[in-house]
Amino acid sequence: MVTRREFLDALAIGAAGLAAGTTAKSYARILGSNERLNFAVIGLNGRGYAHLSSLKAKRSAARISHVCDVDGNILNKFANAVQKETGEIPAAEKDFRKVLESKELDAITIATPDHWHAPMAIAGLQAGKHVYLEKPCSHNPAEGEMLIEAQKKYRKLVQMGNQQRSSPHTIEIIAKIHDGIIGRPYMAKAWYANVRKSIGVGKEISVPPQLDWELWQGPAPRRPYQDNVHPYNWHWFRNYGTGETLNNGTHEVDVCRWALAVDYPKRVTSSGGRYHFKDDWQFYDTLVTSFEYEDRLISWEGKSCQGMKYYHRDRGSLIMGTTGTVLIDRDGYEIYDLKGAKTSEWRLPTNTSSADLVGADSMTDAHFANFIAGIRKGEKLNAPVSEGNIAVTMLQLSNIAWEVNRELQLDPKNGHIQGDPEAMKMWQREYEKGWEPHL
Repeated sequence: MVTRREFLDALAIGAAGLAAGTTAKSYARILGSNERLNFAVIGLNGRGYAHLSSLKAKRSAARISHVCDVDGNILNKFANAVQKETGEIPAAEKDFRKVLESKELDAITIATPDHWHAPMAIAGLQAGKHVYLEKPCSHNPAEGEMLIEAQKKYRKLVQMGNQQRSSPHTIEIIAKIHDGIIGRPYMAKAWYANVRKSIGVGKEISVPPQLDWELWQGPAPRRPYQDNVHPYNWHWFRNYGTGETLNNGTHEVDVCRWALAVDYPKRVTSSGGRYHFKDDWQFYDTLVTSFEYEDRLISWEGKSCQGMKYYHRDRGSLIMGTTGTVLIDRDGYEIYDLKGAKTSEWRLPTNTSSADLVGADSMTDAHFANFIAGIRKGEKLNAPVSEGNIAVTMLQLSNIAWEVNRELQLDPKNGHIQGDPEAMKMWQREYEKGWEPHL
């Protein structure tokens, strides 16, 4: 007799092939209504609530059986929210390693700080779980490469959380661009604007009793607990975060390279700084980056603390071609002729906001639905990690170019930095001894 777990494992082998581009014909299978997938949501502050919302929307096919966070207050609050929203009580655990021991767990979702993304995803794959992983899929390019190798080795699905890949109107307009609606596309501009406040100058204090600071740091080299890092401002510390380019630029730059049908560029330049405030923030608040190809160009502009909008939008992607331009954001698209006159548009009835730290929306619902269908029916993933990692690596290279303050020449086959050993050292990071990820 074939067990439920054996059935799902066999299906995952086929679905893993689908993520690499094979067909779905021989893998289609629909689980019975009483065979919902068991999910663990790991990292529960902010974006975790979008995971809850999307899994609730698919409750006929999936359930949240486990929740996990190293902060006991956040963990208890989220567990109560799951019970309220779904009527089911999840197992609550601080240590994700104990969660991965569950034999009946099918998939994990990861919305932790960035330094945990790839190591935790790799551990999940090694435990036989499918993974939904928020962007960025890694803290550094070497981790992204390792994660792709892990996905191939363990043959489970990994969907990266660049949810605009599952947006119906974005899929539609990208297809139109590829079909020539603006001629030959050759330039794309991505931007993001917000009005983030200063994080101040932190001070070392005792670790709050509800927080497991050792496990929170995990693979990152140890630092004393500081009062302006947890639960959100870790984004702006290099030991844990990756700056605004990876926090938000991943989405729009991914749309640009998707529209231009390009992968790694041949050259990256990046300039900017921490101009708006003087505080503990270790990245730029303002950054301008160019990704150059043989016959195409992508630019990224991030403004963390200056909310001046472009084209009346605080984020978006502008795709320019030989006969016109397309303006794309999360709420719709507009098409312009070569002289800049609008010829058509499509809009959602509601608007998204850059200040929304949860981001529960129809795109995320569709992205989770695609991931669940990949597990259950062998549907091809819209954002397999092998695809999502390209934009992530590009923006990590943007950070490296900013750090070394010079142009980077790249191998367009894999993004590796050419002729600059100092910059290439930043391809990977140092780990706390004993916490290094491995295949």
